[in-house]
Amino acid sequence: MKVIGITGGVGSGKSTILEYIGRVYNARVIQADKVGHLMMETGQPGYYQVVETFGSGILNGDQTVNRAKLSALVFEKPELLAKLEKIIHPAVKAYIVEEIDKERTAGKLSLVLVEAALLIEDNYRVLCDEFWYIYAADEIRRERLKRWRGYSDEKVDRIMAHQMSAEEYRRHCEEEIDNNGELSDVYGQIDQIMKKRGIHKRQKM
Repeated sequence: MKVIGITGGVGSGKSTILEYIGRVYNARVIQADKVGHLMMETGQPGYYQVVETFGSGILNGDQTVNRAKLSALVFEKPELLAKLEKIIHPAVKAYIVEEIDKERTAGKLSLVLVEAALLIEDNYRVLCDEFWYIYAADEIRRERLKRWRGYSDEKVDRIMAHQMSAEEYRRHCEEEIDNNGELSDVYGQIDQIMKKRGIHKRQKM
């Protein structure tokens, strides 16, 4: 079983590629962002640490964490974002390590895909056999973020200013998937990469 780290700038279309691989190949997808949400659910250790750090003002009426409020609170304050990351990132990584170990023990999968915003910066290399970079041009990413997420140009500028350049991503990754064009072309690139590694599609039932 191979463990592949998936990375790329915001708006590059990582979710589309993860969906395809998870559907077509014998693979499991683990997205760190979703695990982070799980770590902040009521009853999780991260929940209590987040509430203690940021106060009850980030809670909904049912005492669950309002992620939109929390995001707005930390978005423009690096010191608060650092506090949040210090709580959540170690818990997320520990969860992912445990899930990879479970899948290795079960021995049923060809691939586990790990997608994380800080895949490179947070040293996920120790967990992954390879990193794959999903590339899309800045103008295409910008248009996707405005259309799909309703982001303003100003918000896109702020987000993109804090992300790695394409050259930096490429230095750390074994493969690059160009996600500027038609999905059929993107899927073809993925299939070629899998073929090189001897990884086959799921058997159709």
